[in-house]
Amino acid sequence: MITKIMQDEINNQINKELYSSYLYLSMAAYFEEKNLPGFAHWMRIQDAEEREHAMKLYDFLLERGGKVILKAIDAPKTEWNSTLEVAEEVAAHEAFVTASIYSLYETALKEKDYPAQVMLQWFISEQVEEEKNAADIVASLKLIESHGTAVLVLDHQLSKRGNS
Repeated sequence: MITKIMQDEINNQINKELYSSYLYLSMAAYFEEKNLPGFAHWMRIQDAEEREHAMKLYDFLLERGGKVILKAIDAPKTEWNSTLEVAEEVAAHEAFVTASIYSLYETALKEKDYPAQVMLQWFISEQVEEEKNAADIVASLKLIESHGTAVLVLDHQLSKRGNS
C-alpha cells in the first residue's frame, strides 16, 4: 500500500506531466500556424511522451492501491516571439520537470517507498534525454540565428524524428 504522502505527490506529478503535454501541444499548434511542420511534429512527439509519462505514474499509483485524483490543468501559453524562444521554454520546462522528479524521488526516499524509487529511476534517466534534446535544439537555433533558410533545414530534420 502506498502512503498518503506518496499518493499526493504522484498525483501532483501526474498533473505536471499532463500540463507538459498540453503546453507542448500548444507549441505544436504555434508551429503549425508558422508553417513549420517539422517543429510541430517534434512538439507532437513531446506531447505524446508527456501523456505517456502521466499514464505511467497513473498506472503505478493504481497498482500500489492508491487513488488517482486528477486536478485542473492550467491553460498553456499560446504565443511566442520566435522559434528560439519556444525551444528555450521547452529547455526551461524540462529542467523544471527534472527538479520535480528529483523532489518526488526524495519523497520516496523519506517514505522508504522502494517500489517508487525503482520506478522513478526510469523517469530520472528519461529526463537526462529530454534535457539534452531540448538543449541541442536550442544550441542549433542559436547557431542559425536569423538565417531563415537554416531554420527550414532544421525543421526538415525534426520532421524525421520517430517516436521513442
